[in-house]
Amino acid sequence: MSNRRSRQSAGVSRITDDQIIELVSKLQQLLPEIRNNRRSNKVSASKVLQETCNYVRSLHKEVDDLSERLSQLLATIDAESPEASIIRSLIM
Repeated sequence: MSNRRSRQSAGVSRITDDQIIELVSKLQQLLPEIRNNRRSNKVSASKVLQETCNYVRSLHKEVDDLSERLSQLLATIDAESPEASIIRSLIM
């Protein structure tokens, strides 16, 4: 039985190997760590997935840090000012 056929069961459509390869390639293009590496043509799918997880974690941390900085800035200005309104809209 082929690998592709084994990924289908009871009429449920599953993702094919070609689709997985395409998705991993798209992820690879989004990752700065891999995209900037000159040897990125030979990166394994597991490495791309691992780097994707690391990158998403770093983005979450960056968002949290920026939200905290905006909250601190908001605490230092007049709550009724136009700047405060802009900061509140960025935090929400």
